[in-house]
Amino acid sequence: MTEQTSFGTARGLLSAHGADLLRGDDGAVITSVETYGLAVPLKRPIADSTAAMAHWTVPVVEIRTADGRVGTGISGVHCAPELLSDVILSYYADALLDTSSEDILGTWKRLYWLPTHWIGRAGVVHMALAMVDIALWDLAAQRAGMPLWRLLGGTQESVEAYNTDGGWLNLTDSELVRDLTSLVDHGWSRVKIKVGRSDWREDARRVRAVRRALGDDVTLMCDANQRWDLSTANQIMPVLEEAAMDWVEEPFHADDLQAHARLQSSTRLDVAAGESIYSYHQFASFMAADAIRVVQADVTRVGGVTEFLQIAAHAAARGLRFAPHAGDMMQVHQHLVGTVLSEVPPLVEFIPWTQEAFVERSVVREGLMERPYGPGASTAIDPAARMRWQLPGVGSAKTL
Repeated sequence: MTEQTSFGTARGLLSAHGADLLRGDDGAVITSVETYGLAVPLKRPIADSTAAMAHWTVPVVEIRTADGRVGTGISGVHCAPELLSDVILSYYADALLDTSSEDILGTWKRLYWLPTHWIGRAGVVHMALAMVDIALWDLAAQRAGMPLWRLLGGTQESVEAYNTDGGWLNLTDSELVRDLTSLVDHGWSRVKIKVGRSDWREDARRVRAVRRALGDDVTLMCDANQRWDLSTANQIMPVLEEAAMDWVEEPFHADDLQAHARLQSSTRLDVAAGESIYSYHQFASFMAADAIRVVQADVTRVGGVTEFLQIAAHAAARGLRFAPHAGDMMQVHQHLVGTVLSEVPPLVEFIPWTQEAFVERSVVREGLMERPYGPGASTAIDPAARMRWQLPGVGSAKTL
């Protein structure tokens, strides 16, 4: 049940033509959509149980409006930024041009129900939707003349952060201890260790060594990056409980709701997941099954700010902890945490890999994230960074 006039302009019955929509303020009309990608080098090679990296890839979309403003949407991936770019340019751009950038929810629904819905309710297509949605919210905050967190009704209070830039699986035991001890010496009181080696006993040895070195006052989390099965998890859980682990992150395949639920029911530790969960509906299912107690939605994996806020409100209503995964390296999440009414204090993940790519960098002092004050979503790319790190052959532009 679709109408198709060319390869790039397929649309569903639920996705109206741009010409059928109210334009609103003429200055807010979208006149150009451009995509590109950056490969930002890491200061050192790192590895977890599923990937080894020497750089972090930042796909970018810039949406220009008739009044001269540019809204920037970003993502964060290990590879294939050209796929996100292709979705935006081949399928989304025609549905964006000559429409109002102020119609954020309407645009979200139009793009979501394009025929790409059939091939991408998660993964690349949905992440491309997130990039567009972030860019539109960036424009909305710019037009309001305020940072996005203030537009969303947040407070200027500092938010506690935890550091994920350490504890990597490719480090030897002694390097691991030095790595995390260094973070604590620099003022961090919450740090994460990677687990998920082929022999769980190696993980157990490393966890014990880290806890002995850090003492009892440091909050320690662990992340298995989906590498365990229930048998492995059950064998290592006594060690993790003994180490007073704050949470156990992504223990199983991200789609295995039952395994998460069974583990959560058998341990006093909190199970965390979300970086590989792409929709409000899937998060709602995990919450309803009591499969996770720490909700780690990522604005770049779910459908942008619009869907992120829905998930955050749902988690808050259930009294669950909310600690976003930071595929954006915290640039957008620094605006989003703490904007939904909740009895649970907000927590944000700090990973500083791409700080030099942005005009407005995030600020963390003594483990506390400070709110940014520039208008927008802090996503604008530094032109010098684009010149240094732009990937050849990725992206293009469409204009009216």
